[in-house]
Amino acid sequence: MKGDAVERAEQPSPRGARRLLADHAIDTRPLALPAFRRLFIGQGTSFVGSMLTQIAVPVQVFRISHSSLAVGMVGFAGLVPLIVFGLYGGAVADAVDRRTLYLWSSLGTWTVTLALLAQTLLDLRNVGLILALVATQSAGFAMASSARGAIVPRIVEPGLIPAANTLNYVIGTVGEVVGPLIAGVLVTVPHGFAYAYGADAVLFTAALHSTLRLPRLPPDGSAARLGLRSVRDGLSFIGGRPVLVMSFFVDICAMTLAMPRSLFPAVADARFGGSVGLLYSAIPIGSVLAGFASGWIGRIRRQGVVLTGAVLVWGAAVAVSGLARQLWLVVLFLAVAGAADLISAVLRQTLLQTYAPDEMRGRMQGVHTVVVAGGPRLGDLRAGTMAAALGAGLSWTIGGLACVAVVALAAPLARSFWRYDSGAPAPAADPAKDTGPLREQTAP
Repeated sequence: MKGDAVERAEQPSPRGARRLLADHAIDTRPLALPAFRRLFIGQGTSFVGSMLTQIAVPVQVFRISHSSLAVGMVGFAGLVPLIVFGLYGGAVADAVDRRTLYLWSSLGTWTVTLALLAQTLLDLRNVGLILALVATQSAGFAMASSARGAIVPRIVEPGLIPAANTLNYVIGTVGEVVGPLIAGVLVTVPHGFAYAYGADAVLFTAALHSTLRLPRLPPDGSAARLGLRSVRDGLSFIGGRPVLVMSFFVDICAMTLAMPRSLFPAVADARFGGSVGLLYSAIPIGSVLAGFASGWIGRIRRQGVVLTGAVLVWGAAVAVSGLARQLWLVVLFLAVAGAADLISAVLRQTLLQTYAPDEMRGRMQGVHTVVVAGGPRLGDLRAGTMAAALGAGLSWTIGGLACVAVVALAAPLARSFWRYDSGAPAPAADPAKDTGPLREQTAP
């Protein structure tokens, strides 16, 4: 009897289990807000289509050129437009109606998708043309991303920003799971590239529709006049705040050194009979699974420490996955990397949105877009170039190990980042680097 009592005491009560689930399950409260819900649905639908294009383009380039270096150039082609239009687009987002900017820049990326469809239907087989279209699409993407990231804090109350970012990231990664799986099938059938680009064009109309239904989001009038000085002020704002600098630095390390996606076509051909869909889906699968148990992320206060730990897990998992010779093992370790990536992405975006005042958020999102989208593109070039010299497998694993080494050494050196507490007042910026009337602020 006594043993039975002890066993019953050790078993969690139904109420305790429900409390544990509530504490860790994904927080869906932002979906009760109509404006956020529209943005969420439109973004989620369009993400599936955009992933079809993002997979179809490098695979099509590889089919034409049979070169991992050429696949790496796909990422590099969009880098300069991404930097230019990301930074300037962030300044525009602080000076104009963010809904209008988001709509017109999205229309631009949609038009490029139609052009990719046209070049496929005409069977031009021109890598240079594809790279030019990728560069043009990157410009529109940079403008749209700067506007979208700055929209969220305007339509969601501060306490729900981590939950909103998690939901956006999860729905995006759902698209990254579903899109590559569909694309992996399409690119193996006749006219598959045309199907992929055409489906993207159709699905993207959902994002355009949801954007049209957003409320007007004019600037609050406190931002500086649009121009190069506005861009410079945004960069100066970041430069005077080591917490922001290091949050960007660790992400650049993760994506530039340890992103293996440009190696997927070559590794799939060499090891797995050309089965590339699961490789592209593995990282998002891990992110989605982690997202469903992400309720705890919003309660993290030592965001710098946890962000660093997530990036270290990412690099280590990528390195191990590059050594695996069984497809299921590669997928497993890439999924672990994806789970770490969700944690780091949500913390980084939340830190950025709550650390800056509203009149700076467009420019902060512009820099964020450059880092988050530009880092993987540099990573594509790094991986492709190294693969040409050492082979795809070594390029994959060495990149992950380099990420771990650099981040482990650098992150603790930035004391304000390492000790950052999201629940405490932000430290004052260096006056010599301050931007005049702009001051460090805690979450608005």
